[in-house]
Amino acid sequence: MRIIPGPLAFDWDKGNIDKNFERHNVKDREAEELFLKKFLYIFEDKKHSAKEKRYGVFGQTNKGRRLSVVFTIREGKIRIITVRDMSRRERRSYEKIKINAKV
Repeated sequence: MRIIPGPLAFDWDKGNIDKNFERHNVKDREAEELFLKKFLYIFEDKKHSAKEKRYGVFGQTNKGRRLSVVFTIREGKIRIITVRDMSRRERRSYEKIKINAKV
């Protein structure tokens, strides 16, 4: 199953960009970096998918920052809903997944 559309395109609005930077100190370009990486862990966010299908992704930026992103696909574009640093629990899960994937 392919979740990420190609070619890679993002749908941002000013409110989302500002919110993610103000709350979590993550800029839009830093969040977009994750989707260009060789290894991403993508999963369905069934708990928050009532109105539209949402996904979560764990990944690492070029500078090594580990981020957790919630996104949806709208009109063939990735729309990031929220992005923040991974929690301690998420980091442990991400590292286990990477080891099992032999990355």
